[in-house]
Amino acid sequence: MPVTDPISDYLTRIRNALAANHRWVDVPASNMKKRISLILKHEKYIKDFILINDGKQGIIRVYLRYGKDGSPTIEGLKRISSPGRRKYVNATDVPRVLTGLGIAVLSTPIGVVTDKVARKENVGGEVLCHIW
Repeated sequence: MPVTDPISDYLTRIRNALAANHRWVDVPASNMKKRISLILKHEKYIKDFILINDGKQGIIRVYLRYGKDGSPTIEGLKRISSPGRRKYVNATDVPRVLTGLGIAVLSTPIGVVTDKVARKENVGGEVLCHIW
């Protein structure tokens, strides 16, 4: 069955895997999900991710990160822009998540970036999600 919002599905799979204390989660691959995974790895919300070739579109295996006490590094994931309701911002209106403690992921003309990079490069775009 086709998924109407692949990014929301990606975030939900990660959220559910964290709630169940899984070591990793597999999601269907796409270029947008690869870029979001790269951002999560760079911001140290996940340990790593690998691409698995299954002969079709591929699979991204996301290795989740937990603290020393076993609590997940990611406390929350929220989809902001959806296929039925897009949320765009100007370069001056790029949101701050929890006053800088979290990140916003944006799709901009320079690619999929965090809110910090968007402010630095002075670009706006579509706000995909907030992660904290």
